[in-house]
Amino acid sequence: MSEANSLKSVMAQLAEAEKQRAEPELTSRQRRARTVARLAAVQALYQMELGGQGVDTVVDEFNNHRFDADLDGEPLAEADEAWFAEIVRGVVSGQKAIDTAVVTRLASGWRIERLDATLRALLRAGAWELREKPDVPREIVIDEYVELAKAFFDAAEAKFVNAALDGVARDARG
Repeated sequence: MSEANSLKSVMAQLAEAEKQRAEPELTSRQRRARTVARLAAVQALYQMELGGQGVDTVVDEFNNHRFDADLDGEPLAEADEAWFAEIVRGVVSGQKAIDTAVVTRLASGWRIERLDATLRALLRAGAWELREKPDVPREIVIDEYVELAKAFFDAAEAKFVNAALDGVARDARG
């Protein structure tokens, strides 16, 4: 994952963005826990891709060590560990269909392999939620992953994530 931003600055950006929106029927604490779960899912997918570790190994590592750990000198905020595991396992089990959904929304001739590994993880996690969690409003899903993109990349990549996930949402949800 990009080293440009510390975990502290990423969490601060996500906290500020979370103030701008509300996921229905969830408390502020539950929304925050989902945001942290999404961030961790992107990190886990990235780690799996680069390290070649299996899904159960990575999910167990996060659940047993990372969520309770002190990262970058800051404690990781409470995560919705079940949501995290569902995203990671869902992306892995549905990766072929998810990649197809994402590639459909890339510029002609682009392959998902050409994307940065962090962008792939962001798009895969966001596409999975859009396809598999119709109870979560599309705006929430897209906004969350766009904010994650902003935390790690410049505005151009965030716009790219926004456009790609918006297209996936239209395809998946009409």
